[in-house]
Amino acid sequence: MNTQAKLIVGAGALLALGATAASAQNRPSAAQENAMEKCYGVARAGQNDCAAGPGTSCAGTSTRDYQGNAWKLVAKGTCASIRTPRGNGSLSPIANR
Repeated sequence: MNTQAKLIVGAGALLALGATAASAQNRPSAAQENAMEKCYGVARAGQNDCAAGPGTSCAGTSTRDYQGNAWKLVAKGTCASIRTPRGNGSLSPIANR
């Protein structure tokens, strides 16, 4: 393998490691996850963490603000007190919203 090919392979490996490290930094720790709960109906369009319904791939797929079948992780014990123009957040999916 010539020097140029080695440099390209090395650069690719560094980019892959950097992307893996960056994505790991965005993940909450186990302790952080335990302090959170899923809150339905509080996410803005495209800002949900998951569960946006059939035909979606998950995070970031809600198509409208405060969609009832899309949830966002919030601090435990705060969901029901979150007010939106369409009502409060819910610990379970909200039908017809």
